[in-house]
Order: sequence, then structure tokens, then C-alpha cells
Amino acid sequence: MLVEERHAGILTAVRRQGSATVAQLSAQLEVSEATIRRDLVQLAEDGLLRRVRGGACTLRGSVRPEPDARPFEHVAASAPESKRLIAERAVGLIAEGEVIALDIGTTVAAMCPLLRSRSLTVVTASLAVVRALADAPGIDILVLGGLLRPNYQSMVGTLTESALRQVRVDAAFLGTSGVRADGTVLDSTPSEVPVKRGLLEVSARSYLLADHEKFPGSGFLEVAQLSRFTGLVTDRAPGPDALALDDDEDLEVLLP
Repeated sequence: MLVEERHAGILTAVRRQGSATVAQLSAQLEVSEATIRRDLVQLAEDGLLRRVRGGACTLRGSVRPEPDARPFEHVAASAPESKRLIAERAVGLIAEGEVIALDIGTTVAAMCPLLRSRSLTVVTASLAVVRALADAPGIDILVLGGLLRPNYQSMVGTLTESALRQVRVDAAFLGTSGVRADGTVLDSTPSEVPVKRGLLEVSARSYLLADHEKFPGSGFLEVAQLSRFTGLVTDRAPGPDALALDDDEDLEVLLP
């Protein structure tokens, strides 16, 4: 398990229960107690929890959601060519006048420059998407409110999830941190998983945008099975070892 995944798991457990012991976290994450103690020291130094004897507890009065290990800008700058190819293919799936939902991922955000001349309604919880399309003349933007995750420029929480349940979209475009060989779509951010699942629920069509490095990628939280999506948009078809779907699964793999 990657360090950032372990930290996210610790923060989720502490915030859910209010506190957690080293022994509980060690058993839950299947790592040594010494590793957990080092993680707690780091998370306390980062101001994300309060270290107490034998474990950790939440910061009193804090509602700030967990940060990502890497800020949005850093992730957006990686693999730009793969993101561009996937974005171009994804934009080709959208008809004029449709209502679409754009997830908070950097690959999905790469679609924005290609959408500026289109006539669409965009539903999103991503402030990066809002900024990119705010002055596009033919685009109406419905922003899903909620609790701000500053370093990933996204809105999360019960308000976001509640707002999402009020809309229906023609097509939703989602990102991922990884896809297992059995088709399990993963994420590393606990607060974003309910939003991603909500996008799947309110969309007539849904597409997963994932470059070849996302097979298997990373992540420890299940969002959905790949079969739940209408199509997979990727820059390189995953081999049978990277993705082994049943023959009867009706999933379209869309390449540049």
C-alpha cells in the first residue's frame, strides 16, 4: 500500500470514529504498529489530526476533508500527451445541446479547452472545470456546492451529494486512480467516492477516462465495476493481463 493511500485510510478511520488506536489502525490497514506510529506523527505535523497517547483523534471543530498527496496542478502536468489524446476522444462522444457531468480528475479537466466552442450544459464539482469554462459563450455551468478540498479544487460532502441527486445528465465523464484486472474501478480519496458513485447514478451514459498507467494504477476504495460504465476511453488498449473482462460484458473500449 502506498504511503498516501495509507494516510488516507488513517484519516478516514479517525474522522469516522472521532479517534482510533494504533492497534486498530494497524489491523485495519494490515501494516505494523511502528509504521502507523510514524504515519500519525507525520499527519499530526501536517495538521490533519491530533496525536494522543496510543493513537490519534480528530482536530476539534475541523470539517476540512482530506487533502490529496499531490495538488491538482502537479497531477495535471503529468502525462500531458495521454491526457490530450483521451480528452479528444471523449469530446467526440458529446452531441451539441447535451447536459454533461465532468468529474474532478485532471484527465477529465483536459476536455475543457476542447469544449469551449460547444453549446452544452456542464454539471461539475470541479473548480478547475468552472474556471476553464466560465467565459465560454455557449456553455451553462451548474456548480455542485459543498465542502471545498483546496489542494484538489473540488467540492465534496453531503451538500455535494444532495445537489447531485437533483439532476440528470446525458453523459458523465469520470476519472480514476486505478483499475484492477478484474475491472474494479478504484479511487484513493474517501470523500470523493460518493460523488463518483452519484455521477454514475444520474447519467444516461457514463465513460471512464483512464490512461494506460491506470492499469492497475493505485487506489484502495472501490467506486464501481468497469461494467457499470458505457465505455472506457483510454490511450492504449489494456492487455489481457491488465484487464480480464468476461466475454459477455458489454463495455466499449474507445481509443484515439
